[in-house]
Amino acid sequence: MKYGKQVSAGGVLFRPADGGYEVAVIRLSGGKVTALPKGLVDRGESPEETALREVREETGMEGELVAPLGYIRYYYYSKEEDTRYFKLVHFYLLRYRGGSERDHDWEVEGVEWMPLKEALQTLSYKGEREILERARDILEGAEGEDGRPDGRKRG
Repeated sequence: MKYGKQVSAGGVLFRPADGGYEVAVIRLSGGKVTALPKGLVDRGESPEETALREVREETGMEGELVAPLGYIRYYYYSKEEDTRYFKLVHFYLLRYRGGSERDHDWEVEGVEWMPLKEALQTLSYKGEREILERARDILEGAEGEDGRPDGRKRG
């Protein structure tokens, strides 16, 4: 068996909804797996650039970088390559700027806007739920210039 290292990046894409926020969640493996969009950092690309690109490719939507959310680490085994990989995934909070979930790429079976609280209960991976908790803390606790992290005026 061989050993390898991979670095990926992804994002929590959010938008305001019903007095709170909703996030874009991708579905994989026949809809059985729900996850955050992410992918490998290409040569010459920063993790921030990768997060924006992967969110665009996997969700069909554009995001704007708001804040880093940290990273998760794990190991996985690739049977085809007979390799055990150490994986590091950087995550960023991204504000929705446009596009449609109908335009996701072939790797993703579906994209769904989900209330933040529901997404916290639905994501398949513990590490991604922890990243989403950090995003929630920023969204519900941070105050932007006008008092709202999403840029909307208080009504």
